[in-house]
Amino acid sequence: MDIIFLQEVKIQTILGVPEWERMQPQTVVLDIELAMPHSRSCQSDAIEDTIDYGRIVARMRERLAEKSFRLVEALAEDLAQMIMGEFGTPWIKIRVAKPGILPGVKQLGVVIERGQKTNN
Repeated sequence: MDIIFLQEVKIQTILGVPEWERMQPQTVVLDIELAMPHSRSCQSDAIEDTIDYGRIVARMRERLAEKSFRLVEALAEDLAQMIMGEFGTPWIKIRVAKPGILPGVKQLGVVIERGQKTNN
């Protein structure tokens, strides 16, 4: 199985439970791994045979500009379902971190994994 990864993608969004957190956008940091539906791009060297990670980042930015979430868990689930549905990946792992929200805590967040890893 081939996996594409995107590390430390920083996106501004409205996220949080307390009202003070929702007053203005904050930065979330995303680490994403996703399985390729097939491995043709390794032989073809063609963008059409892979998942365009630039499009994934653009879609995540659009999505998080459109929607707000109270919980990092809901944000992670929404992005996972969007990416799986729009880009055809059979498996995804997303880590969502909120840096500097709690005193003395560098980051807090969640990691979710959806779908099935397959050998192709």
